[in-house]
Amino acid sequence: MNTQPTCAASIDDRQSLRAPSLYAAVCLLGFGLAYSLAGTAIGRVAFPAQATGSILERDGRAVGSELVAQPFADARYFQPRPSAAKYDPMAASGSNQARSNPDLRKRLAEETAAIAQREGIAESEVPAELATQSGGGLDPHISPRSAQVQAARVAKARGLDADRVAALIASNTEAPQFGALGEPRVNVLKLNLALDAAR
Repeated sequence: MNTQPTCAASIDDRQSLRAPSLYAAVCLLGFGLAYSLAGTAIGRVAFPAQATGSILERDGRAVGSELVAQPFADARYFQPRPSAAKYDPMAASGSNQARSNPDLRKRLAEETAAIAQREGIAESEVPAELATQSGGGLDPHISPRSAQVQAARVAKARGLDADRVAALIASNTEAPQFGALGEPRVNVLKLNLALDAAR
């Protein structure tokens, strides 16, 4: 008699892999592809400007994003806050220097002196935010006060009436988000584009 153990139904490895393979495919296609495509499509329909980077255009040409600061070298333009990332979106960061850091104190003193000279004001009148870098290094906004201290220089460089520049600052001042979050702020790029349109 054959005493060797037999099995009426041998285990089929392919059948045991069917369920996990199906699960992996559903997860990959469902969450990796379909979910991403649906989220992107909904975003493009519900928030078309934000979904494409909040790009601002002038004469049909992209000039920047309202969410990312950029430098303006010309005296005819308002200046944003300094950037530890050199205004590079791929390198967004702060300086990570503590207030006790002597290098930070030296840079702030030099920056404050340079701003005071550029704007023709006393160093004590320079808003701290114009000399300090934001946490991400790409903050596109400044406070109305920081815009106002630059108004005289911009008006002179453009040959505009000071009241006209002040009115542009006021019209481009954004209220706190939802009326309660944050402080009033001015988007530097939008303000500079408004200036160009006012010439």
